[in-house]
Amino acid sequence: MKDKKQTPINLPNGFLLGAATSSHQVEGNNTNNDWWHYEQQDRVPRSGRGPDHWHRYEEDYRLAKQIGLNAMRISIEWSRIEPREGKVDVAAIAHYKRELQYMKSQGLTRMVTLWHFTLPQWFAKQGGFAKRRNVKHFANYAKLIAQELGDEIDLWNTINEPEVYTYMSSLRGLWPPFRKNPLRGLWLFFNLAAAHRAAYQAIKTVLPHAQISIAKNNVYNEPFRSDSWLDRLAVNFTDWYGNYLFLNLVKNQLDFIGLNYYFYHSLTLGFAGLQQKNLDGPKSDMGWRTFPEGIYHLIMELHRRYNKPIYITENGIANARDDMRQDFIREHLEWCDKAIEEGADVKGYFYWSLIDNYEWADGYDRKFGLIEINYETQERTIRPSAEIFKQIKKSS
Repeated sequence: MKDKKQTPINLPNGFLLGAATSSHQVEGNNTNNDWWHYEQQDRVPRSGRGPDHWHRYEEDYRLAKQIGLNAMRISIEWSRIEPREGKVDVAAIAHYKRELQYMKSQGLTRMVTLWHFTLPQWFAKQGGFAKRRNVKHFANYAKLIAQELGDEIDLWNTINEPEVYTYMSSLRGLWPPFRKNPLRGLWLFFNLAAAHRAAYQAIKTVLPHAQISIAKNNVYNEPFRSDSWLDRLAVNFTDWYGNYLFLNLVKNQLDFIGLNYYFYHSLTLGFAGLQQKNLDGPKSDMGWRTFPEGIYHLIMELHRRYNKPIYITENGIANARDDMRQDFIREHLEWCDKAIEEGADVKGYFYWSLIDNYEWADGYDRKFGLIEINYETQERTIRPSAEIFKQIKKSS
């Protein structure tokens, strides 16, 4: 590519430039889900009131519009909609309807995720997604949202990052229900695929023309030694089970591909087993190596494999000093632009996240937001890096 400062970004007409949030990470006081339950036991940091987006969404969406965005991706909190099994909270539905209508009034295209990691406590007690019989509950919830809020939703994600949830909850045991059990993880993985398929069909029965996908976290893997068949084998296997197995299970129930991109791995396979190399380089406050070029390679591979429209449903950086974020966004969009030029149907980019938020087991220490939150006063402050979206809008 040309020097980044001289490369114009020529995004197509209608391209969505947005940001993302999720309910438990920004709303505050989601007291009926499994995360809140474990927070009270101090198994994970307490989310509390957090950014209080539940009461301040109008301000947050005005700021989104102010910084040059034309889309938002949010999630609906299942435990607010159905705090007890079979008991629908009509006030919560009315709230989300007002929120979605306000987004539209601000000129924001609305992408909605039905499930972003948190489970209603009643559902978790029944085994959550680890039990195949529970898939029907998720399908019923998806159908309810389609019936009650479908007119206010432009694009749908059923589930967020199924492989991340499986890995963190059942393989590492660091997220609820904190059970390090590979067999449970295997059932969970395949049940999440079944849950997506069931929810897809449930939504389509109400809204036949709905555009539905998942938000899939894919990692850009490359061999540490390009001439090593062992390293290439490591990459091929890691790509198969990490990036494409889940997508292959649901590919006939995807109207587009939702891609979350955060991670780059340089892999080698030898006597010490599978290892990561090339760990030196720019890193976020999470310690994650940044590698903008990876988004291009992932997009092109998704284009070749599935030939469907692609939205970047998440891409972001924890950067409290705000000294990396602007270049991070610009460089990723430049590589998206290159993929578009080469034939990939990339329709939008959602930065993670609009505002500082509760970053799961890391609590509130990591600052991903385009907008800074003072958690004591609830004051919102636009970070300087957010100006990038106005610059891109002018150049596109």
